[in-house]
Amino acid sequence: MKKIFSIILPLVVLALTAVSCEDSKSYAELLADENKVVNRFLVQHRVEESFPEDFEVGEDAPYYRVDESGDVYMQVLQRGNGNIPETGDLVYFRYTSYDLASYVVGGENHGSGNADNVGNSLPTFFLLDDYSVSESTQYGTGIQIPIKLLGFDSKVNIVLKSQAGPTAMMSYVIPFLYTVSYYAPAGLDE
Repeated sequence: MKKIFSIILPLVVLALTAVSCEDSKSYAELLADENKVVNRFLVQHRVEESFPEDFEVGEDAPYYRVDESGDVYMQVLQRGNGNIPETGDLVYFRYTSYDLASYVVGGENHGSGNADNVGNSLPTFFLLDDYSVSESTQYGTGIQIPIKLLGFDSKVNIVLKSQAGPTAMMSYVIPFLYTVSYYAPAGLDE
């Protein structure tokens, strides 16, 4: 009996391991899936490969690629005031984020974030380009790009691939769509 058990147990473990490996995807496959989702979203909109000096604003504005790697696309909903923060400056923001894969497929996709909690929550912030603090890394590098181009009091839609998105989600390779409004701390915007 022991001999049969010692032969069958390794075969069962090997079979279970093979089945579980078939269900998981490689990182390269996840990146390819992410690119497909982002492309399915962007194909529904006009896309410009760079951000021009004379850019369009509004719901019908194109999505502009705003980084060299193509991980961040931005649609300007509201021009900023031109007051661009410097490295280390405090930037407050309100946002709603959507899992882009669910958003593209349709159906119910409720956003998350603090955009609707005005006055009821602590402000969300980052220190511009200061990645030594968790508040600046938590939402990823891509969420900081629009403020550098538009300044305070701007509002954008941003498509963030996982490499520029929230650090906690990078390994899951999930792209996000964010609607973000940027605000200056009192006194800085004057």
